[in-house]
Amino acid sequence: DVCLPTHLHLEFASKALRAGKPTLCEKPMCRKVSECAQLVEEAEKAGVPFMPAQVVRFFPEFRKAHQLVKEGAVGTPGAVRARRCGRHPKGADLWFANIELSGGVLMDLAVHDFDWIRWTFGEVRHLFSQSLTFTGLTGLDYSLTTLTLKSGALAHVEANWAEPTGFRVGFEISGTEGFIEYDNRQTVTLRTSTETGSIPESPMLPLDDPYYLQLRGFLDAVENNQPPPVSAIDGLRAVAVCDAAIESAKTGRVIRPAVG
Repeated sequence: DVCLPTHLHLEFASKALRAGKPTLCEKPMCRKVSECAQLVEEAEKAGVPFMPAQVVRFFPEFRKAHQLVKEGAVGTPGAVRARRCGRHPKGADLWFANIELSGGVLMDLAVHDFDWIRWTFGEVRHLFSQSLTFTGLTGLDYSLTTLTLKSGALAHVEANWAEPTGFRVGFEISGTEGFIEYDNRQTVTLRTSTETGSIPESPMLPLDDPYYLQLRGFLDAVENNQPPPVSAIDGLRAVAVCDAAIESAKTGRVIRPAVG
């Protein structure tokens, strides 16, 4: 289970794969699309399971919304809005603040929603992104990305490391026959507040925890010789969307993901 900073994923996941070990690798799969492609190749050569840890797929609200969309509960999806906010993380030697190592808020945080949107609504045709990542502001990072999907639907992804009130996540899905929304702050029934901040407490049982479910899903796949719940190609394509968003934010241009 590779839980190291992003820029170390290629080196250590490769070592695990070459040793013949089934490997779960934290998101984003790697900092660069080319590195992701190397891990895909390493896993294929080794013939062992490899899975990027896109854990949002295992959160009950996101999983249920995915299921409802696939079942046609909202008809044809037309508009999707996702937001994911929190304080700016630090990490060892402040590696999150080093854009070359972390990719900033677009690569490290928005990757969750880019992956979930791909999984639920299909591939991205092109996107436009604006971000504070490359402005040089210290301790703040924010991005807003508009994605045009191949289905014709539009998606807006807000990723924010400038939220002093702590973690917040939510989404809205509008379709021809219905609407789904989720806001973690609206559904929390128990909250603990201290000098360090306010923490929502989960009413879920330990076995409902999405991080447990992710690990359990990977181990079950290994034990039963089945494909992992999230494929290496899924991890690569999520990073490709992040990479396109970074290029768009840098250049001010509409960008088509390199892999789609």
